[in-house]
Amino acid sequence: MEEILVTRSSMPGYEEYIEEIRELWDSHWLTNMGKKHRELEQKLSSYLGVEHVSLFSNGHMALELLLQAMNLTGEVITTPFTFVSTTHAIVRNGLVPVFCDIRPDDYTIDAEKIESLITEKTSAILPVHVYGSICDVEAIGAVAKKHHLKVIYDAAHAFGTEYKGRGVAAFGDASMFSFHATKVFHTIEGGAVCFNGEQDGLTEDLYGLKNFGIRNEEVVDAVGANSKMNEFQAAMGLCNLRHIAEETEKRARVAARYREHLTGVSGIKLSPVQKDVRPNYAYFPVVFDEKLFGCGRDEICEMLKRHGIFTRKYFYPLTSSFECYRNRYDASATPVASETSRRVLTLPMYADLTEEDVDRICGLILQAKR
Repeated sequence: MEEILVTRSSMPGYEEYIEEIRELWDSHWLTNMGKKHRELEQKLSSYLGVEHVSLFSNGHMALELLLQAMNLTGEVITTPFTFVSTTHAIVRNGLVPVFCDIRPDDYTIDAEKIESLITEKTSAILPVHVYGSICDVEAIGAVAKKHHLKVIYDAAHAFGTEYKGRGVAAFGDASMFSFHATKVFHTIEGGAVCFNGEQDGLTEDLYGLKNFGIRNEEVVDAVGANSKMNEFQAAMGLCNLRHIAEETEKRARVAARYREHLTGVSGIKLSPVQKDVRPNYAYFPVVFDEKLFGCGRDEICEMLKRHGIFTRKYFYPLTSSFECYRNRYDASATPVASETSRRVLTLPMYADLTEEDVDRICGLILQAKR
């Protein structure tokens, strides 16, 4: 039987992509913010409902250079329940991550615990929209306004998600999206920074920082990087954006099928359907309670693997527990995140996953219940 991977990239039709890149053979303009790059920025601005979109070679460099462009200092309050890129981007900017615990239902940062972590050194809050579930943007915004802090969202999982009719990029001072091949929307590799307003020349600063800090042909006024999205990536994005509604609907059907099988099963906790949120169905996380279910997350993971079904312990370990940060942070200070990381498993989720495959996956999980 064919293996089922935890995710699989959605792709446009072969001929559609070939047609999209055909003109590159005429122009020979393959990078350096060419026509495809500019067109994708404009179309994403419209789709996401934001004034400014700056494209990058990947999501990590988008976040790292955004933090640099914000000229932050001192401490940044964030979550350890995230991909390690979030923490690395903070640390590589010479900033200190201060880890806040998460909510036990949707696994986003617990907004009620942020204020107690604010010190005179705090310059920003960096929450993460997790699995496509969004943070309590209203509560976070109120805390940030009270203490005059920047809010920068890691929205790597939240492309296309809306709250009360507004795209998630409309909240906070800026948001970063990842367009990695495994995401709901992708450009093979890629990422973007999105924001509204002028924000003290942020557009120009991001443009320069992703292009070696070059301001013009004779002026280099910042220590930048090379993280420009090339034209082939942008072309893939233009193709995939045409199909995003269809792809999201396919994911919705997969998620619904999972819920049919797993809702109400003792020892299994599913993420709630968030009020006023139009989700993107990026991931399907399941949290196992070993005492109630009869076996734990790791046992389920290995059992499925033996049947050719690959899941992911996402996120495990916490970023604050990785070897590169050992003895610098106390994971016990975020007990909900610690416990969730030991129990969570993301099941296969992609647009072309069949209902029959979901039935098989869930059947194996339920057979393991004791």
